Amino acid sequence: MLDERPLMMRARWIVLLAVGLWLAALGRDRFDVWVDATVLPPLALEMSVEVLDRGGDLLRAYTVADGRWRLALPPDKVDPKYLRMLLAYEDKRFYQHAGVDPRSMTRAVLQAVWNGRVVSGGSTLTMQVARLLEEGTTGEVAGKLRQMRVALALERRLSKDQILQLYLHLAPFGGNLEGVRAASISYFGKEPYRLTPAEAALLVAIPQSPESRRPDRAADRAEAARNRVLARAVGEGVLDPEEAQAAKREGVPGLRKPFPALAPHLADRAKDEEPQTGVHHLTIDADLQRKLETLALEAVEGKGERLQVAILVADHASGEILASVGSAGYQEDLRQGFVDMTRALRSPGSTLKPLVYALAFDEGLGHPETMIDDKPMSFGTYAPQNFDKLYMGTIRMREALQLSRNIPVVALTDALGPAKLISAMEKAGMKPVFPGDQPGLAIALGGVGVTLSDMVQLYGALARGGVVRPLSWRLDAEVPEGQRVISSVAAWQVGDILAGLAPPPGAPSNRLAYKTGTSYGHRDSWAIGFDGKHVIGVWMGRADGTPVPGAFGADVAAPVLFQAFNRLKGKLDPQPAAPASTLLVANAELPQPLQRFKSRNAVFEAAADAPMVAFPPDGAEVELLASGLKVKVAGGTAPFTWLADGVPVLVGSDAREAMLAMPGAGFVTLSVIDAEGRSSRSSVRVR
Repeated sequence: MLDERPLMMRARWIVLLAVGLWLAALGRDRFDVWVDATVLPPLALEMSVEVLDRGGDLLRAYTVADGRWRLALPPDKVDPKYLRMLLAYEDKRFYQHAGVDPRSMTRAVLQAVWNGRVVSGGSTLTMQVARLLEEGTTGEVAGKLRQMRVALALERRLSKDQILQLYLHLAPFGGNLEGVRAASISYFGKEPYRLTPAEAALLVAIPQSPESRRPDRAADRAEAARNRVLARAVGEGVLDPEEAQAAKREGVPGLRKPFPALAPHLADRAKDEEPQTGVHHLTIDADLQRKLETLALEAVEGKGERLQVAILVADHASGEILASVGSAGYQEDLRQGFVDMTRALRSPGSTLKPLVYALAFDEGLGHPETMIDDKPMSFGTYAPQNFDKLYMGTIRMREALQLSRNIPVVALTDALGPAKLISAMEKAGMKPVFPGDQPGLAIALGGVGVTLSDMVQLYGALARGGVVRPLSWRLDAEVPEGQRVISSVAAWQVGDILAGLAPPPGAPSNRLAYKTGTSYGHRDSWAIGFDGKHVIGVWMGRADGTPVPGAFGADVAAPVLFQAFNRLKGKLDPQPAAPASTLLVANAELPQPLQRFKSRNAVFEAAADAPMVAFPPDGAEVELLASGLKVKVAGGTAPFTWLADGVPVLVGSDAREAMLAMPGAGFVTLSVIDAEGRSSRSSVRVR
C-alpha cells in the first residue's frame, strides 16, 4: 500500500529491505532456518456469528468481540472479477512468488530513484496479510522486515487460497468493517458473489487507505481511487475499455446500509443456546419473515405506543417454523420490543375451545349438529357467563363454537373433566401453567397460561388430522413424530366448523379455518388459523400484561391473521376431505343420544320448556326507565308472576314482556314464576 511519507526516508527503507533480501539469499540455509523459526501470529480468526435462513441467506450477524464486522468468505464465494482486479492491482505475481516478490521490490526502488518520489510499493498480498494479522505499521524498517519474515513463513505453512482467504477476511474498509463480505453487505446491501465492475473496483481500492477512502465519508476520494483501479484493470486486460467507462459512470454509495437483522429474537435464542456454533441454519424463510415484520409494524401503527403484536408461521406437515415475529420492533421502548412474545405466557381466551369440542366429539358427547343449551348454569360454585352476558337458548354445537359461547363449552368441559383437557394439551406438547396450580373448569375460557408457540403447535395438530408435530426452528434438527391428540374425524369436524366462520370485514371469504379469542380484561387478543399446509398464530396485547380497553381478537388480531396468510402466498391450500368414517347428517338423522347434549347434572336441570328470564340476563347492568324496568320471559306457561328480591311486583300477567315498577337503582334479584310453579331468576344491577 502507498505511503505519503518523505521520499528519502522511504527510499532508504526500500534499499535496506533490498539489501536484506540479498544478504538472506547469500546464506540460504541459515535463511531457511530463520524463516522456519518464525513465530506466527494466531491464524484462527474470530468471525462474526451468522444466522442463516432455510435457503442460506443471512438473517442476522453479530460483531466480533471488539465490535468489528468480520464475516467468513471463502475465495470461491466472491465475484471472480473482484479477485482478478485485486491481483492485477496489488500483486500480479501472487501465485508465483514465495511471499516476497524481489521483482516488485527492485521495481519499487528503481522507480523511486528514477522519479524522485515513491511511485509504487513492493508489498505483496501475503505481506499485507502479515501486517493485518499483527496489526503492524507499513513504514518502519523493522516493521517491514517483520512483515517479510511472516509472509515467507505463511507461504510455507498455508496454501495460496488460504492466504487469499485471510486477506478477504482482514482487509480494512473503514470504521468497523473488516473483510470483503462485510464491506459488500454494508456498502452495496448484497453478498459479494455477484458484483458490478464498479463495485469490485471500489472494494479493491478502499483497503489501501480505508479511512480516507470511505465512500460514506469521502465519496470523491473513493471514486477517484476506484477509477484508478478500473484503469489498471483495462491495462491488465481484466476489463475492456467499454466496461471500464460504464463502470466509471456508476456512483459510489453515499451511506452504509444496516446489516440484516431479521428474526432477531430467534437469532438471539439460537446464539445463546449454542454459543460455540459459528453459523446457525434456521428453518425461517427470510422473504416471508421480512414481509411479516413489516406487517407487525403496520398492525400497531397509530394504535398506542404500548400495543404489541407477535406472529408465528409454521408448515404443519413438517413442524418447521417459517416466520417468527416476536414483536413489532426489536428495541427497548414502551412496547418492550426486546421481549419475545411468541414465548411469553398469556391467557388464550377462547382459542382453547376447539380442543374442547374435538375431545367431546371423540368421547361421544356430541356432534357438530348436536343441540346444546346456552343458558345460565352453575357448576358448583362456578357460574360462568357469556362474554356479552346474553344467552341464545338451545343451539347446535357448530353454532356454539362458531359464536364462541361460553356456557356450552364449560358444560362440555365439565362432562369431560378438566383432567382430560389438560392431558390433551400436554399430549400436544404444550406446557400449560395454572394459577395456583389448581386447574378447574375456567381453563376452557382461558384460565391457563400458554404461549403463542404452544397454540400454533396445537392448531397444527388439528390441521394434521389430530396428530401433533413438534415445532422446530433449526434446519438440521431431528423432529420426532408426535402422538395422536384427537381422532382424524374430530379434527376434521372442528376444522370444518372453524372454516365456516365469517372473515373479518374486507378479508376474502376463503374458508380459512380460524378461531379468535380475547382474555379476561382485554389483556390478550388472539387469532389462529390453518389451511391445508400452513398454520399461523397472531397475538396482540401489551407486553406488560395490562389491559387494552375495547380490544377483541375478532376486531384486532383476526385482520392481521388474514393479512399474514395473504403475504404467505395469497391463495390458501385446500383443507383435506372428510375421513370416510365421518357422520355427515343433520340433527334429526343423528343417533338419539347425539341429538341433544345432556350434562352430568341433567337430572337436576329444569325441563326444556321451563320459564327463563330472557331479559335482563343474569349479571347484566340495565337502565331504569321512567316507565319502569323492562323484563322478558321465555318458555313456561302463563300467567306469570314477577318478584323483585322476593317481593311480588307483578301478578297474573299473560304477557311475556312487561315493565316492572322498581324502588330505585341498585342490585336486585328478579324472579319469574309460571302457572305450573316453575321459576327462574336473574341477578342484575339497576342504574
